[in-house]
Amino acid sequence: MRLDTPRVPPLPESAWDPSIADRLKGRGTPPNVMRTIAHHPQLFKRWSVFGNHVFDKSTLPARERELIMLRIGWRCRSAYEFGQHTLIGRRCGLTDVEIHRLTLGSEASEWNDLDRLLVQATDELHDDCFISQPTWDGLAARYSTEQIIDLVFTVGQYALVSMALNTFGVQLDEGVPGFPTGAGEPA
Repeated sequence: MRLDTPRVPPLPESAWDPSIADRLKGRGTPPNVMRTIAHHPQLFKRWSVFGNHVFDKSTLPARERELIMLRIGWRCRSAYEFGQHTLIGRRCGLTDVEIHRLTLGSEASEWNDLDRLLVQATDELHDDCFISQPTWDGLAARYSTEQIIDLVFTVGQYALVSMALNTFGVQLDEGVPGFPTGAGEPA
């Protein structure tokens, strides 16, 4: 974690705006990210619609989407993001070996061609806000235009969320692992 304590503490349920309470009640204890963004009800409402599309309604297969989310969380040095999506990625079929491999990048020899391409596209968007022509061509050979659009917006959404998590000091939720043991420092 980049900060030991939150700059913006999670908002207790007793202080939630009614519109947020309607969205979060009955879903167990909401994660710290939701309770932190709850400080801004208007943003919360609009962000959750977009975030829901990227997270749950995307045209990308869940496993591939989680590879992208984990890699951008790693590149943005967001232990919260990486930890949350470690748990979700496991449910979507990622192994702990693959999750750890995401900390090594596209150069890791064990990637299959598609996974390597997804990691490369994520890194290019992070580093240059642009997908190179060779990477674009590889994606276009495998994905529809709609899927490539979803890929770009997934990287953008989770880079944005990582910035917020890091800056606000959102702390790991109970049971969330953070970065994998033995991983180096994010680039």
